[in-house]
Amino acid sequence: MGGYIMSNTSRRDFLRLLASLAAGATLSSFRKAGNDNVRIVVLHTNDVHSHLDPFPENDPKYAGLGGVERRAALIKKIRAQEEHVLLLDAGDIFQGTPYFNLYNGEPEIKLMSSMGYDAAAIGNHDFDAGLDNLSTQLKHATFPLLCANYDFTGTPMEGKTMPWKIFDKGGVKIGVFGLGIELAGLVDKRLYGKTVYESPILKAAEMVHTLRDEKKCDIVICLSHLGYKYENDKVSDVVLAKESRGIDIIIGGHTHTFLEKPVILKNRENKNVYIAQVGWAGIRLGKIIISTDKKSKKMALNGISVEVGKMSSV
Repeated sequence: MGGYIMSNTSRRDFLRLLASLAAGATLSSFRKAGNDNVRIVVLHTNDVHSHLDPFPENDPKYAGLGGVERRAALIKKIRAQEEHVLLLDAGDIFQGTPYFNLYNGEPEIKLMSSMGYDAAAIGNHDFDAGLDNLSTQLKHATFPLLCANYDFTGTPMEGKTMPWKIFDKGGVKIGVFGLGIELAGLVDKRLYGKTVYESPILKAAEMVHTLRDEKKCDIVICLSHLGYKYENDKVSDVVLAKESRGIDIIIGGHTHTFLEKPVILKNRENKNVYIAQVGWAGIRLGKIIISTDKKSKKMALNGISVEVGKMSSV
């Protein structure tokens, strides 16, 4: 923990940082596309785990990488270059540095709001200070938490999340939904209380029916905190991709998997599903470029993982 700035950091310093990021990272106004070809950039993070500062320069693995100021600057740069940008997170916002121990997630949520996140999934560590705390911290969020397979009825989180949300980028409808990992055996029952876990496979099918069939979305993205893959039959992003239909992209988390570019798998209809995940701690930013033709409904997709550091480039 010695590399993190904490002992000399006050709440006033947090507010200054929030204000400076908010001034520089506001979403720009999008112009209506004048042709049938629309380019959309999806930026994504996962498992940031309260890493607000960069890793120290003497860290043996991630020397000088990460930090919210650098991420905000990188996002701002991409937004200046691109007309249609969507910024998403796949969960585990909390837990991992003294920031969370002292402030229970408040600076993490405020900083994500300042950077203009559009939506986030819920990770298992986001329950680490309990449901009351998660509900309290959401007061600072300008973005929704998306989760289709947690039933929060009768808990402090009841009515505080959404199963899905639709974003319009240049006339292209993008449906985004969230899935969370099974909490039993992973999170102390006292922390998630009456939360009911429901099958992510069944809920994904339900979300696709809503977004693709009923709402007529052109692109469907799953924000998943299920984990990339496992040696056993536990539900993962790989399992979900193969068992699904109608999902174009799975942006994942939980397993801290560093994918340099999206992995392509075939779904039940033999169509491509792209799985992306960028490790952990905010040291990388995922960038998925979608080129879509509104007339033909055809979509081309490619993605990269961008290092967040002193000399980050896009």
